[in-house]
Amino acid sequence: MGEHAPRLRPVLESIPGYQPGRSVAASGAQDGSVYKLSSNENPFPPLPGVLERTLAGTASVNRYPDLACGELVRELSTYLDVPESHIATGTGSVGVTQQLLQATVGPGDEVLYAWRSFEAYPVLTQIVGADSVRVPLTTGAAHDLTAMAAAITEHTRLIFVCNPNNPTGTIVRRAELERFLDHVPSDVLVVLDEAYIEFVRDDDFPDGIEVYRNRPNVCVLRTFSKAFGLAGLRVGFAVAHEPVAAALRRTAVPFGVTRFAQDAAIASLRADALMRERVALLVAERNRVTSALSEQGWTVPPSHANFVWLATHEHTTAFTQACEDEGVLVRSFDGEGVRISVGERTANDRFLFASQRFRKETLD
Repeated sequence: MGEHAPRLRPVLESIPGYQPGRSVAASGAQDGSVYKLSSNENPFPPLPGVLERTLAGTASVNRYPDLACGELVRELSTYLDVPESHIATGTGSVGVTQQLLQATVGPGDEVLYAWRSFEAYPVLTQIVGADSVRVPLTTGAAHDLTAMAAAITEHTRLIFVCNPNNPTGTIVRRAELERFLDHVPSDVLVVLDEAYIEFVRDDDFPDGIEVYRNRPNVCVLRTFSKAFGLAGLRVGFAVAHEPVAAALRRTAVPFGVTRFAQDAAIASLRADALMRERVALLVAERNRVTSALSEQGWTVPPSHANFVWLATHEHTTAFTQACEDEGVLVRSFDGEGVRISVGERTANDRFLFASQRFRKETLD
């Protein structure tokens, strides 16, 4: 018998693994408490009806879930006022992102996006064998759509516009997006990744659902993980014209969205009013944290999501450790900055204490 391992694709050796936000670890805080502000999770418990409907589904775990997510798709069709045939579901917005890439690109094709942006883009692009074209953000940590338009080539097949942008929280506004879309060739798919749309309060923000209606090459990507608080169940969806939506259904993992996820998403949609009340509280906390950081002397890009961004550059590792020493876990991007999720008020206060202490002891 030979001693050789199974032959795998060489490209896998150069693909960095997706880095999730750090989980709860030992804390240097005096009371031993740890607050996880590293994954943009919703700090509120599941919305009314979610647990009850999810638990009821345990009686049929011996059966496969609905492959087509029929009831959820009908709910979304009504909720968004779009045709059912324009909706495709997947295992969170990351799962749908992978479906998009599998449906549109292959070796030699280019995927265009701003950088830094959602870190799954380069990982999933490399997995399918396509080439990433990363366009640097502006000095204000926002998409540079002029530069992105100039970067489109005959090999461009897919463009991601993360709006609001993860991890910087900045947005692309209506007029600049429309100008950009007018420049994009009609056979290039533009994905408006709107995972954080519920947290936006800017009147000039372009709702992707309205944008897509008259643009067959625009796809809208959304998730139940953030505002609806279902991060642990993995359910996301896309809204797009045919044949894009049909292609996404073909590239989906069969039965990937569990019955629990489908039922929880339906119950969450039906609790929309309370979801929006909770989001309003998180937006108020986001604004409070942003103002406090500015008063401490930090430069903070205006955030339109449920997190804030600090460009800590060479101090990133030290700042991350200083937060952890105070019992706060934040998302670190080496040499660039940190993303801090908005959590419960006590968690946010603990973070603000850490940021103020670090600034006084290290930067001022």
